[in-house]
Amino acid sequence: MSRSKLIEIAKANLAHARAGTINQTENIYQVPAEHYFDHDRWQQEMKQIFKRVPLLMATTAELPASGDWKALTAANVPILLSRTESGEVKAFFNMCSHRGAQIMPEGRGNSHRFTCPYHAWSYNSEGELTSIYSNKDFGDLDKQCHSLTELPCLERAGLIWVTLNRNTTLSIEDFLCNYDEMLGQFDFANWHYFAHQTIKGPNWKIAYDGYLDLYHLPILHKDTFGPDYPNKANYYNWGPHQRVTGPDISLSQYEELDESLWPTGHLLNGVWTIFPHISIASFDGGGRAIMLSQLFPGETPATSYTVQHYLMEKAPSEEQVEAARAQFDFLKYVVQEEDYATGIKQQVALESGGKDYVMFGRNEGGGQRFHQWVDRLIATSDKDLPALFTNND
Repeated sequence: MSRSKLIEIAKANLAHARAGTINQTENIYQVPAEHYFDHDRWQQEMKQIFKRVPLLMATTAELPASGDWKALTAANVPILLSRTESGEVKAFFNMCSHRGAQIMPEGRGNSHRFTCPYHAWSYNSEGELTSIYSNKDFGDLDKQCHSLTELPCLERAGLIWVTLNRNTTLSIEDFLCNYDEMLGQFDFANWHYFAHQTIKGPNWKIAYDGYLDLYHLPILHKDTFGPDYPNKANYYNWGPHQRVTGPDISLSQYEELDESLWPTGHLLNGVWTIFPHISIASFDGGGRAIMLSQLFPGETPATSYTVQHYLMEKAPSEEQVEAARAQFDFLKYVVQEEDYATGIKQQVALESGGKDYVMFGRNEGGGQRFHQWVDRLIATSDKDLPALFTNND
């Protein structure tokens, strides 16, 4: 079904290319300017969105083997991911049961034991407490009752989601709205993890607006890659998750072929966004590759940071390593010096009070939908949260 959906979208994009049209919303949409800087609003977003919906924490390619682990902080919550002996991925608070110290440093590694640097309490890859330093002196304690605190976690389509609320009523499967079936067409579980890098940005929504926006490409990126791309976009959604692609006349070359022969790589072109903080952009040069941008709010409403992950369909040759590194450096430059530099100045302008709202045109349906989902989640109670995704439009 997911491949047939890709074909359906490709045919729609080809039809739009021939007609010189795009899908448009009914109206221009306004978003209050203060939504980008108001502290109370920002705290609501942290509580109602980042602390409630599943977040993409890692790729399968980062933890391919038993004993692999990854530690990171998301929305000020320290997380530890572990590939267990059975091959399952589990997620825990990166927090010792003894006195709450963070057990593993941020980064990745391989170990079949997690040992707290404070008092050397140790846990296995399943999160079970296996050893208490100087146990006789410490006192009697039932180790089985003091494992690491586990969080909801799901590995699907070569990607790993975690919910920061251990008592959530929202299943990760429902949250994905079958979007994982589409992402499964990439076959990320078998891709090669190349590198990552981190850049600082403006308010997380300013940054995310850019990932949904093809309108700016020929203008803001006129000196880099912009002239090669049109400013027109079509948006396809699965709940809050969206794929952004443009009308594509080059798809006409496949019309005489059986649909089973249409190349998957071409069918997956464009930007795939995963609400509320992921963008996946695909490339084809020196081997098929993607950049997965993992966006997190910063310490204040005006700040964010993005971890850019570069994955390749196959492990690169020596020549391809150089090409991939050059491309990854180029992508960092474009986002940091063009997108986010503009966004940081935009942040300052919005806070000046010069305008009461910003606008998203009829051609910017992706941004409209994103902000509507932000508003919707802020207004939805915990008990009504599952229905928001199972009854999504």
